[in-house]
Amino acid sequence: MFDGLNRGALAQGMEHRDQPRRLQSIVVTIDGRDNRGDSFKQKAVASDLSRSGALLSGITKQVRSGDLIWVEYGDTRSRFKVVWVRDSESHQLIQAAIHLLKADPCPWAES
Repeated sequence: MFDGLNRGALAQGMEHRDQPRRLQSIVVTIDGRDNRGDSFKQKAVASDLSRSGALLSGITKQVRSGDLIWVEYGDTRSRFKVVWVRDSESHQLIQAAIHLLKADPCPWAES
C-alpha cells in the first residue's frame, strides 16, 4: 500500500520502502547539531513510522542530509541519519526523513 508521499518519492526515484509504515504520530525529543554546528535539543513529531525510520515534522533548526541526530522516545535513545530535508511551508518549520543506524534499537518498536 502506498500513500501520496510514497508515490511521489517513487516517481522521483528518491526511495523504495521495504518495510510497512504506521500512520501513527508520536512526540519525540531530538538533539544534534544544526548547519552552523550549534547543538540543539527540541521536541518534534515523528510520523510514517517503520522499524528503520520516520518522518520528523516541526523541526526549528536547520539540519542537512547526512547529519546524525539522536531521537528519544520513552526510555530509548537512538541515532538516526537524516536522509532528506524540506521546508514544511508552515510557520517556517522543517521536515526531515530519518533512517535508523543499524547498531541502535528502534525507539518506537514497542509502541
